[in-house]
Amino acid sequence: MRIPFLFIALCLACHILTFAQVNNKNRVIILTDIEADPDDTQSLVRLLLYSNQIDIKGIVATTSCWQQHKIAPESIERVIRAYGEVQPNLLKHETGFPKPEALVSLIKNGLPVYGMLGVGNGKDSEGSDWIIKVLEENDDRPLWISVWGGVNTLAQSLDKIKKTKSSREAKRLISKLRVYTISDQDDSGIWIRNNFPDLFYIVSPGDYYANATWTGINSYVKGIDNTSISNSWIAQNIQQNHGPLGAEYPDVAWGVEGDTPAFLSLIPNGLNEPEHPEWGAWGGRYELYKPDFSKTKKGGSIVTLAPETRAIWTNTIDNYTPYVAKEYGRTFKRDTVTFKGDKVTLWRWRDDFQNDFAARMDWSVMPYEEANHPPVPVLTHPERLTVKSGERFSLDAFKSTDPDGDNLSYLWFHYPEESSYKESIELGAENVHIVNLTAPKVEKKETIHIILKLSDKGTPSLSRYKRVIVTVVPK
Repeated sequence: MRIPFLFIALCLACHILTFAQVNNKNRVIILTDIEADPDDTQSLVRLLLYSNQIDIKGIVATTSCWQQHKIAPESIERVIRAYGEVQPNLLKHETGFPKPEALVSLIKNGLPVYGMLGVGNGKDSEGSDWIIKVLEENDDRPLWISVWGGVNTLAQSLDKIKKTKSSREAKRLISKLRVYTISDQDDSGIWIRNNFPDLFYIVSPGDYYANATWTGINSYVKGIDNTSISNSWIAQNIQQNHGPLGAEYPDVAWGVEGDTPAFLSLIPNGLNEPEHPEWGAWGGRYELYKPDFSKTKKGGSIVTLAPETRAIWTNTIDNYTPYVAKEYGRTFKRDTVTFKGDKVTLWRWRDDFQNDFAARMDWSVMPYEEANHPPVPVLTHPERLTVKSGERFSLDAFKSTDPDGDNLSYLWFHYPEESSYKESIELGAENVHIVNLTAPKVEKKETIHIILKLSDKGTPSLSRYKRVIVTVVPK
């Protein structure tokens, strides 16, 4: 009798876990000016490899300042058809990858006109109506709009909501929206921000891309290893010998995957907290304020840099000292070089998310036994702790596992920019499963964000995280 009972219990537990995972997925609608630049196709290839972990609700073909008079939904479908050829193999590695037919049904058209020419009475499109339809669904989860090109399709949705809904209903619907747009690629972005001041909006405003946080995904950084964004790395790990989906990944023209940061933070990896852009994640870190760009250099596109009239989630700065591997003694220690800037908030995770991409591309062609899968960090204590000033406490991830049986490496570090307490925290040997700390002496309540990065030694090495928020109170 014991075996059937255990089997039933295991099945029930798996069902509950699967149900929880499905309902915790981040919803997203993509707006893409695909074919304006090869990077939209690159980002779409990556997105589809996470389509079991992100709830894709729509993919809308749009215009931008680089492609003002046409849209290319057929290019979206082409990539999805290639995904369909590898979807059965992806399911050998993780559950939940949607059928290609379901994704094709989510392709919608925006208007083939530029910017505010597509906003106003009679300017509805399949895409703008679809955004409203999804917003009106009985679903309390936020709806992310990941904007890879122009944003006029969303602007039209908002304009129609404002004109056709009661003020109470409009407020309810708009409160569910979360926007991350890759800079301003038409003139409707500033219009949205000015006319909908309560809308959650992440952007590096204006047209000068050198000012933008998202460019950290493809910036060549002097003083670090940039291999994971090299053309040879892309060819070996993504494009060649990785099936039809990898074959759809185009060569780099202006910059590799400039649109990908608009959804990177939606991937559930233990670090990403989409509702908290100030906490930092794979898509970068952002703070809420009203920026002054009066002295900002202009240029790069035809979009005018306009003054902001409200607070937005935008560029902020990290001070980052990398850890470097050591051949003898402690396996890695802090480097002697510290980097500072807004792009640092994104590229500091670049090797991690590039390796994750490469592993998932392997999944499209490899059997489970030959591919690598991410480790599972498990804490022996809650993710939020409260301690008293000067009190000793420990953080421990002893129960962490790896599905492939790989050896695990631990790295604990304090993220001061996320914390109210900014001073250095002594962690001792940061590369063991347990670290023993002494809470700093404080005169008021302070928070300390400590990140565990758990990495396996598979090929490629994969990392997952745990964020521990320690509240320190005075004695």
